[in-house]
Amino acid sequence: MSSDVSEWDEARGGASDLAAPDTADTIGRAERRRIVIASMVGTTIEFYDFYIYATAAVSVFPLLFFPKGNGTTALLASLATFGLAFAARPLGSILFGHFGDRIGRKATLVGSLLTMGIATFVIGLLPTYHAVGVLAPALLALMRFCQGVGLGGEWSGAALLATETAAKGKRAWAAMWPQLGAPIGFFFANGVFLILTLTMGDEKDTHGAFLTWGWRVPFLISSVIVILGLYVRLKLEETPVFARAVARGEKVKTPLTVVFKHNWRPLLIGTFVMLATYTLFYVMTTWILGFGTGKVTSKGADPLSMSYRDFLVLQLISVLFFGAGIPVTGWLADRFGRRRVLIVVTTAIALFGLGFGVFLNPDVMTEPLMLAVLIVGMLLMGLTFGPMSAVLPELFPTNVRYTGSGVAYNAASIIGAAVAPFIATWLAGSYGVGWVGVYLTIASVLTLIALFVMKETRDVSLDG
Repeated sequence: MSSDVSEWDEARGGASDLAAPDTADTIGRAERRRIVIASMVGTTIEFYDFYIYATAAVSVFPLLFFPKGNGTTALLASLATFGLAFAARPLGSILFGHFGDRIGRKATLVGSLLTMGIATFVIGLLPTYHAVGVLAPALLALMRFCQGVGLGGEWSGAALLATETAAKGKRAWAAMWPQLGAPIGFFFANGVFLILTLTMGDEKDTHGAFLTWGWRVPFLISSVIVILGLYVRLKLEETPVFARAVARGEKVKTPLTVVFKHNWRPLLIGTFVMLATYTLFYVMTTWILGFGTGKVTSKGADPLSMSYRDFLVLQLISVLFFGAGIPVTGWLADRFGRRRVLIVVTTAIALFGLGFGVFLNPDVMTEPLMLAVLIVGMLLMGLTFGPMSAVLPELFPTNVRYTGSGVAYNAASIIGAAVAPFIATWLAGSYGVGWVGVYLTIASVLTLIALFVMKETRDVSLDG
């Protein structure tokens, strides 16, 4: 058989509906535990690294890397570097997806983890604007770009590691574990910043330990988690699904070409299925942090004045609900199907957005009300995020699954996440906070359209 798949095989358009060997027959319990840890550690690092940057982009980087101009201009410049990683993520998904579909999931996951981890560690060592001038934000942008490249290959590899080794009928439940890395990483990122601000003061003390050197600590200690992740991943075996595809001679020379030529429809559907998830997360984390601490204002209203430290406490509480929602829809998606569960959750997100004008009104805002909004938003985030690492891989055949799911996931990151804090900041300042909710609702409606077009994937075989 040729090393390149035939045109007919390339054009199958998704995972096979035919019966396939149950991976539970070939993978032992100890190996599956190792797989769960390896996939979850990777996404924990992913969200820890990404969120310490997101937090610093609001509270630290405007002061240390973009000190010229007024506060809003500095914040927008800092958020622009935050969004740069999302532009790099599709490149990462193409690069690592190519090797993931050509040489295997295991080796590619090690490469993506190293790329992400090294870039994050270097950010903790960068000189500031006051030391080297414009070179400082340039280096920061470069490392943020490298973060994005590494992250572009990380999520899809972790998702495939879980889904392609799942027991029969439990694919969404198995795929839920790497998703749990998101709230865990989020919790650690906010927790580290909270501890630092409690012991070193916050960003308002311009000559304090936190702004002098303390902000570097979260970036530097990420190396410890990376080493742990590498240790676990190097002990893994290749997934049986990929190994059987190689044995059948189904590898393709250029997975990206095949995806765009024969799998453009699931690529488009997968991108918009993820849109509401991404928009919700970055509105409810990055943008709302600036809004709650008064760095982002709502037209016609006085800015909120919660302290950075108090707001971190509220976010740490709400992230527990994020984590609680993930296994719920992981189980429900196996029980009732991915499509039905996601339609219900996305409708709830759209309705939640319509309430922003009331519940986030600065004139009536209190800390308990802000906590309630954060809890609802993060619970919805967990419910929508839970099944995604099963849904996107299920849309693509084995020989282009790494590339296809990665490109869809990261294309959604550009249109749903990269611009979300920037657009939300502009909408709140120009038209009022209610329009931020309208923006979230519009994203949810686009996701609902994609879900109605998408076929149910619960029962498709990944072995094809």
